[in-house]
Amino acid sequence: MKKTIVLMGGIALSLLTVSVNAQETWDAKKNPTVDSISALYRDKIVTAPPAQTREEIFPAIGKFESATNADAALITIAPDEQNKGVVWIEGLPQGKVKAMLRKSPATYKIPAQKTEEGKDVAEGTLIFDKETNTLSICIGKIYNTTDPSAAFAATVEEPATTAKNSKVKKPVQPKAWIYTGTKLLKETARN
Repeated sequence: MKKTIVLMGGIALSLLTVSVNAQETWDAKKNPTVDSISALYRDKIVTAPPAQTREEIFPAIGKFESATNADAALITIAPDEQNKGVVWIEGLPQGKVKAMLRKSPATYKIPAQKTEEGKDVAEGTLIFDKETNTLSICIGKIYNTTDPSAAFAATVEEPATTAKNSKVKKPVQPKAWIYTGTKLLKETARN
């Protein structure tokens, strides 16, 4: 019995010693070697820039106002929830129109489509210029993959190169609808 009590006392004392020693944890900030190494780089640490917002990644998203287009004075461009490369344009006289990102950050192709209202919309181009804060939309001209801004260039009528007496009718293309507007900037609250 005496051996059991001594044995149990030894085990209890060992466990107590282990638990007291286990409570001491290693702290890198208190280690002189770690402190001397990190002191060399403290003044060289650069803070990470804040994460970009969705509007900064896709600058064409937002509200736009036009003084020249009375039929579409205010246009809203919103991202599609399922596809990051698709935006929806609301406020056009044609109705709500889909546009697909072609050149990042802000050149979109407007595919030929039928709107929810049942209107047919011809192919077009949407370009947002971040420097001038200007949105340009052209509907009715085919999207040019090599130079999307060509849709906004003035078209020149080519004279018919036929004999004087022959009457050749040139196919009439529908007139392109052009929109130009500026982005409405969000104002931040001031305290």
